[in-house]
Amino acid sequence: MKKTILSGSTVTGDLTLGNYIGALNNWKNLQQDYDCLYFLADLHALTVMQDPKVLKERTYSFLAQYLALGLDEKKNIIFVQSQVPEHTQLAWILTCLTPMGYLNRMTQFKEKSEKHVKNINAGLYTYPTLMAADILLYQADLVPVGEDQRQHLELCRDIVGFFNNRYGEGTFTLPEAYVGKMGARVMSLQDPDKKMSKSDENEKNFVSIIDDPKKIEKKIKGAATDSGTEIKYDVENKAGLSNLMTIYSVLSGKTYAEIETAFAGKMYGHLKVELADLVVSTLKPVQDKYHDLMKNRDHLDSVMKMGAERARVRATSTLKAVYEKTGLVL
Repeated sequence: MKKTILSGSTVTGDLTLGNYIGALNNWKNLQQDYDCLYFLADLHALTVMQDPKVLKERTYSFLAQYLALGLDEKKNIIFVQSQVPEHTQLAWILTCLTPMGYLNRMTQFKEKSEKHVKNINAGLYTYPTLMAADILLYQADLVPVGEDQRQHLELCRDIVGFFNNRYGEGTFTLPEAYVGKMGARVMSLQDPDKKMSKSDENEKNFVSIIDDPKKIEKKIKGAATDSGTEIKYDVENKAGLSNLMTIYSVLSGKTYAEIETAFAGKMYGHLKVELADLVVSTLKPVQDKYHDLMKNRDHLDSVMKMGAERARVRATSTLKAVYEKTGLVL
């Protein structure tokens, strides 16, 4: 029996070059070794004010980006969160089990409340219980989480304990954080001390996989570097340059030493020009597939429908067990 991995992505922003570099090999390996579910978290997106038309379009866009990056809808279960109503049904039950004191500790709520002072809503506060429902519905063994979500996963594990104490054990799998093999880490173009992120408000910090060639070229040429001139991989003293060399190395297959030799005596600008061309040519087949998919909404609708149906088979089974334990009538 393969272990189950569940991964969700909020449908805000666009997938980045960092996602591209991390995704292809990871997804290919994961689908061989694990039972994988990927969902588009449109319900989570509602904790921040959204334009309905933009949210709907972005959901289709994210699905097309996933497929264009090589995620196989037949080997994995790919679905939209809101199309599986069991998520919100279980979330309410879990919310009723979760002490407010635990939710008060969530640092992300505090951070987002400061960021969105005009929209501090109850959904933002109870977001972690919906995330727990996302995970527990599918009996996920492993959940890939960044540092910003690790606290929420710990709360999810606590919630399993609350449920077990009240209703008995055996209903949920206790999830653990998934830590994959450390691959190339792509950093922000303007702030190389932090990871490139699709949720970054400064567009200059990341390359989106669906950015047009001119925008990609402009972003890479404008990437932060140090005041030196020697092209040498040195994360401590040349963080910005080293980040560009990392991207170049991954996409070209060349080692850092080979890149240093190729650009010996040349300026940073030469590296940026060649890197921009390399990124554009690398992303072209992904972008071509993406644009073809976005023109074929019937196909995207069918992928969504198939994914939701497959996800609901599992979600319904878990929710049925929860209803029986809690005394709710099926």
